[in-house]
Amino acid sequence: MYYSAKVLITTLVLTVAVGALVQNAITKADGTESLAGAVPHEVLDHVIDGIKDAEHAQYLYERIERVETRKQAGDPNPLSVKVSRVIPAGTGIAKITLGPDGKPSDADAYRAELDKLLKTLAWAVQTGQPQREAYQKVQKKQKDRDDLIEATRNAFLFSYLGQETRGDRTLLKYKMMPNPAFKPTNRATSIFTRVKGSLWVDDAAQQLARVEGEVIEDISLGLFLAKVYKGSRFSQDRYEMAPGLWLPSFSQYDFDGRKFFSSFSVHERTFYSEYKRIGSPAEAIPRIQSELSLLKSPKSKPTSD
Repeated sequence: MYYSAKVLITTLVLTVAVGALVQNAITKADGTESLAGAVPHEVLDHVIDGIKDAEHAQYLYERIERVETRKQAGDPNPLSVKVSRVIPAGTGIAKITLGPDGKPSDADAYRAELDKLLKTLAWAVQTGQPQREAYQKVQKKQKDRDDLIEATRNAFLFSYLGQETRGDRTLLKYKMMPNPAFKPTNRATSIFTRVKGSLWVDDAAQQLARVEGEVIEDISLGLFLAKVYKGSRFSQDRYEMAPGLWLPSFSQYDFDGRKFFSSFSVHERTFYSEYKRIGSPAEAIPRIQSELSLLKSPKSKPTSD
């Protein structure tokens, strides 16, 4: 249940970045417009498209995820660490467990997982009714998220706080508060009224670079069978991982809540790295076949002394 809350809240808060750009115009000394103020519609559209592209890229780019869980948010050492190779598989996402160093710890198990992935990809390229129905579900999920992005234009009030630097990049910081005039149209958009935070937009790239959020009222989930409590926090950093494509590099969730009559507490940090475009199932199949061939080759096996 907390996973659903994490995905939903993060998706919603990332999408509100587009609303941060709807402010009063400010012109730079050279006469060009900065993202610190209102921007032409084509620039706003660019930011919106960037967030949508990042969502859709989850089905095209593989990556390595390192998930650290802690008992308390401030604990220096994690209770557990789970490293996975995350690979799009057309109608879903495959996760192959790796060792703490990001390498396969069991060669036979790793090959077996790749074999399983290959079968999933082979199924996904077929054109039967089950495949069509599975892709329709994926398309609906993507459309729902795109619709949420569009719904954020009036959900929040933003105030420009100033500029910050990250490396050699200029980021524009905004404070984000719920708009009291906003009328939610469904349960998902009602979460907008219970979240506040700050966000940073890369001035040159016109892309979301960082977001921090806090739950300011309890959020009910799953027909009110679960709640995420007020005071829960989350953040995410994003960088350009491919030309024009800004994807997460780090996320942190510190959630407290309850499911039925049991309380839960989640303190999780996720590091994302080694993004590689694997493409559609038709594109991914020869890549995985080639990788399996190398792994099964006698030359790839360690030699004994």
